[in-house]
Amino acid sequence: MPGPRQVLFQLHWFLGITAGTLLLVIGLSGALLSFREEIVDAITPGGRHVPVAERPMLAPAELLEAVRAAHDGRAIGTLTLSSEAGHAARVLFAPPPGQRRGETIHVDPYTGAQLPPLRAEPFFEWVESLHRWLLLPREAGRVVAGILAASLLFLSLSGLYLRWPRRALQWRAWLTFDTALKGRSFLWGLHSVAGTLALVFYVMFTLTGLYWAYDWIRDPIDRAAGDPRPPRTAQPPRPAGMEAKAKPRADAPPADIRAAWQAFERKAAESGGWAEAGVRVPAAGAKQLQITWLAHGASHERARDRMTISLPAAEITQDERHEAKTAARQALTVIYPLHLGTYFGLPGRILNTLAALMLPLFTITGWMLYLDRRRKKRAVAHEQAALIAGAMPAPRGDEPPVLVAYASQTGTAEGIALRSAALLRAAGVAVTVAPLAELDPERLRHHRRLLLVASSFGEGEAPDSARRAARLLAATAAPALAHLRYGLLALGDRHYARFCGFGHALDHALESAGATRLFPTIEVDDGDPAALAQWSRALAADFSLGDATMAPDQTLPLQRWQLVERCLLNPASVGAPLYRIDLLPLAGAAMQWRAGALVELMPRHADEAVRPMLAAAGFDADAPVRHAGRGTTLAEALAASVLPTPQALQGAAGRPQALADALEPLALRRYSAASLPQEGRLRLLVRQARHEGGLGLASGWLTAHAPLHGEISLAVLHNPAFAPVDDDAPALFIGNGSGYAGLRAHLLARIAAGRRRNWLLFGERQQAHDAFCADELQQWQAEGWLERCDLVFSRDQPERLYVQDRLRDQAELLRGWMDEAACVYVCGSLSTMAVGVEDALRDILGEPALEALIESGRYRRDVY
Repeated sequence: MPGPRQVLFQLHWFLGITAGTLLLVIGLSGALLSFREEIVDAITPGGRHVPVAERPMLAPAELLEAVRAAHDGRAIGTLTLSSEAGHAARVLFAPPPGQRRGETIHVDPYTGAQLPPLRAEPFFEWVESLHRWLLLPREAGRVVAGILAASLLFLSLSGLYLRWPRRALQWRAWLTFDTALKGRSFLWGLHSVAGTLALVFYVMFTLTGLYWAYDWIRDPIDRAAGDPRPPRTAQPPRPAGMEAKAKPRADAPPADIRAAWQAFERKAAESGGWAEAGVRVPAAGAKQLQITWLAHGASHERARDRMTISLPAAEITQDERHEAKTAARQALTVIYPLHLGTYFGLPGRILNTLAALMLPLFTITGWMLYLDRRRKKRAVAHEQAALIAGAMPAPRGDEPPVLVAYASQTGTAEGIALRSAALLRAAGVAVTVAPLAELDPERLRHHRRLLLVASSFGEGEAPDSARRAARLLAATAAPALAHLRYGLLALGDRHYARFCGFGHALDHALESAGATRLFPTIEVDDGDPAALAQWSRALAADFSLGDATMAPDQTLPLQRWQLVERCLLNPASVGAPLYRIDLLPLAGAAMQWRAGALVELMPRHADEAVRPMLAAAGFDADAPVRHAGRGTTLAEALAASVLPTPQALQGAAGRPQALADALEPLALRRYSAASLPQEGRLRLLVRQARHEGGLGLASGWLTAHAPLHGEISLAVLHNPAFAPVDDDAPALFIGNGSGYAGLRAHLLARIAAGRRRNWLLFGERQQAHDAFCADELQQWQAEGWLERCDLVFSRDQPERLYVQDRLRDQAELLRGWMDEAACVYVCGSLSTMAVGVEDALRDILGEPALEALIESGRYRRDVY
């Protein structure tokens, strides 16, 4: 069941990609409206401003007389004047029957002549309708706009909660992110920091917008402030026979407002004069004149005073000043200037505009994050389906299905098992595929034939997920599986003492339980094609498949990358040198991998080792040869091969091609990817190994011999045993040394996904020389991405301390995280750190809990 945070996240992205699309329109239109007057004046320069004349501006009565004369006595509703010289007067005519608003024109304040129409004004009226009502009918538009305002308020506050950093009092945690990031990580950082910067404005926009959208919000606020709006009531029908009130005759002279205007000016001058005045033009025979005006130095555009003057006596009957209103009523007048930003002058308008323009940014980045998340989920599902998809012919007779099981740490055994199953299915053999972790002796009793592909991990150990099943199988005695016939493919590496150790342990356990071999166990040394072909022939013979063979391995071919940076991270350390290796793809190389990926690369011998050997044996290092299907030089062929023995060199003396034909290719080496594609480069952390004969082959090549800007051949591989668990549960990362590589990639992925419940325990030797990741970790902590970070330096105190010791110190906290279904990732040294960490987990959690953690797939390791 999802927790509150997950529910909030789902609501956040759902509203973001639905309401957010309309909010994009609201944001763009609002940004345009922020500078409406400036844009309109720029398009029609003489529409609202005239050259300043030496003579005084016309009085309101004279302006009204001039406008009436020019427009055939047309009724005028309002005249708005400015005391600033050169500013046009605005005339609003009375609306025609059936319309809400009349025509607006601007006139020269010195002559009363009409000025050119504002060409951009119709466009901005359309933009305003779009912004306020989304071009819908007024009442329906208000409701929709209110829903959008509420959505933006929720998005703002939920976004604040979702990105709340652990160190909330540090400004860097709120207002900065790493601009060097790329892809999803960059989008997330931009989205969250921009949201924080605009948060205050969005709360202001939405609260003021909700006030105007819904009367059930506005009316209680107005009443509480002591300024209730008059009720909207329809006019009652007139009783029969009652005549309508007589209207003034069309030829009646207009009301004379000269004396009233002079009285207004005298009164306004007592408090500093007026800056803008709106005159409600009285009809003929009217008894009063109402003027709404803005004093010089008013705090904002809605801080208006109101004056009522009797006609024709010109006596002031009402003088309502803004500063005399209660604080609550004054607050109501601030709502509009706050929404526009004009309350804070030009800086406020600029900031409001920028905040409005950020709404499209959030919509776009939100959609990109959402689509990226969907794309990755589809890609993972497609990869899983592609492995097992395909037409399945009808099974032969009533034979029970063959069980094809695999025990895999990095996915190699799983791939071979799936290809083996596909081979059998194509011939009509019913097949069931399952990981060994899901099997036990009871399930094996329901199958007659078993094909098992088993990788050995480390020094001949079981892969993490298969340990429980192997233990149950080892405890099963004959004749429990006497009915079962099995074939076993054991994968391993002869560089390790217990070659195919886990495969042989399974073979012994199955035999002890009474099972019978279909054929002798087949050993595969580092993907040896000949051994895999032997396995394919054994399946064909035992299941009568004829000439059918297993599909070739779909492992990615090695691609060309360029070594662009090599940096020593721990100078003067008592430990072996640790290097950061950065690579960029060359033509054709793909930048696609997930956290936990492995980098499989081809090492090479240095020229300093190859050329002297060839010269001493009498070979021309630059002699042309054919090697690995292409033309090259003898030195190049030898650099990519196991160095030949003196006997082999002597046997091929004088024959470069014979020597090239006898060469064995070097085994590929694997490293943990320390970066994500969003960073724009592939990063490795390589510990430089040194033996009696010099530097280690692969580490020496990467850290010393490979030329900078030279080519490196490699492939980036999916590593299912160390792949991310895609949920919002807490994650605990434990590692040491170069193991920081795999942990770093996972942390970057968690940050990109917005997951903050992260705890890192990382060990090195000395803080003074080995704290190569400290700056990055401090930044993540400051930004709230690392809830806890424990760095352990083993040599900084008399007693040696390691990450497993710190884990024991935090036993109670660890149990709390495990209660929240935390996932544990371990990356680094197998023989020391990983073993010690597992012992600590077993002591703290107990054996059953640790086994349950492994079985659930929430204990993931990349150790070596």
